[in-house]
Amino acid sequence: MDAPTGQNPEDLHTGTDAGISAKVTAPLMNEDAFRRVVEYAPSAMVMIDAGGTIVLVNAQTETLFNYPRAALIGESVDILVPARARAHHAESRQGFLGAPRPRPMGAGRDLFARRSDGSEFPVEIGLNPMETEEGVMVLASIVDITERRRAQQVLEQALLEKTVLLNEVHHRVKNNLQVISSLLNLQASNVEDPRVREILNESQNRVRAMALTHQLLYERKDFSRMDLGEYLDRLSQLLLSAYRGGAERISLRLMRPEAQIHLDLERAIPCGLLVSELVTNAFKHAFPGEQHGTIEIRLEACGTDEVLLTVRDDGIGLPADFDITAIKSLGLQLVPLLVDQLHGGLDIGSGNCNGPGAHFSVRFSNVLPTRSPA
Repeated sequence: MDAPTGQNPEDLHTGTDAGISAKVTAPLMNEDAFRRVVEYAPSAMVMIDAGGTIVLVNAQTETLFNYPRAALIGESVDILVPARARAHHAESRQGFLGAPRPRPMGAGRDLFARRSDGSEFPVEIGLNPMETEEGVMVLASIVDITERRRAQQVLEQALLEKTVLLNEVHHRVKNNLQVISSLLNLQASNVEDPRVREILNESQNRVRAMALTHQLLYERKDFSRMDLGEYLDRLSQLLLSAYRGGAERISLRLMRPEAQIHLDLERAIPCGLLVSELVTNAFKHAFPGEQHGTIEIRLEACGTDEVLLTVRDDGIGLPADFDITAIKSLGLQLVPLLVDQLHGGLDIGSGNCNGPGAHFSVRFSNVLPTRSPA
C-alpha cells in the first residue's frame, strides 16, 4: 500500500509531520513495527490522548473521513463526532480511561461518525488502551458499516414481505377450509340417510381441525410452531359443539400443563386430526343408549423433549378382541397413520379405576425430527 501523499511511513514513528513525542509501549514489537501495523491496518485507526486530542491516524482514516492527516493531528476527536453526540463523548472517554480494557464502544447502541463535509455514517468502533510514556491513550479502530446496514435493511424488508405473504396464505387457506366445511354442512342437511349424514359431519370435523391450525397461526403470527395446549383447547370446543346433542350426558374436558408445549406446524395438523378422530369415536361408541360419562383429553410433558397425549373415556370399554389394524371404520384406520406422521408410539388399553373405559395414548417428541439429505 502506498503511503499518503506527503507522508512517509517513517514519519509515523519519528513524529516529524505530526509532532508526536509519546512512545508506545509494545512488549511484542518495537515502536516502528507497531506504527507500521497501524498505518497499514484495513480499518481506520485513530489514537487519542487522555484529553481527547488526536495524536495518530492512518491512511484509512484519511480515506474514510476525507480529511488530510495534517488536519486531524492535534485536533480534538470531536471533529469526527456528530454534533449531537459530542456532549456525552468526553464523559464516555473518561469512563473508559477510568477502567481501560479492550472493548467495543457503545455496545448495543447505534454509533455514527462525521466526515469533513458534515455527512454522517454508521460505524462500529473498537477501543484499546495503549500505555505510553505520556500515560494511557486510546487506540480506536473504526469500521464503516453503511453497506452492512443497507444489506440488513434489505433482509429485514424481505423478511417482512415474507411474513405478510405467509400470513395471507394461512388466512386464505383457513377461509377456503371454512368454505369446504360449510359445503359439507349444507350437504349433510340435505341428506336423509343418517349414515351418510354422519360421514359428512365427521368429514366436516376433520376440515375444522385443519382450519383451526391455520387460524391460530394467523392469529399468533408465529408460523414455525404453535402452543399445543391452546390448540387442543380450541379444538375440544369445536368437537363439543359438533356433538351438542350428546353434550348434556357426555362431558369433554381437557387437562394440560400450565407451561406451554410447542409443536411445529408439520405435525400440528396430524395431532389435531388424531384427537378429532379419537374424541369422535368416543362420542359415537363409548356411551351407548342414554349412558352418561366423560371424555378426557390429557396433554403432558415428559422430560424436556417428549409429549404424552391421551384420549380416554369411562364408557363401556373396548371389545376383548379389539385390533386397530382390523378396524374398518375410517376414523380408527387413520389413527395409526396419524401416529406415524407424529413419529410417535401408540398405546391402546381398556379399563381404568373409574370403570371399563378405553384409552389411546401417543408419546412423541416435540422436537422437529432431522430430515435426511435427499
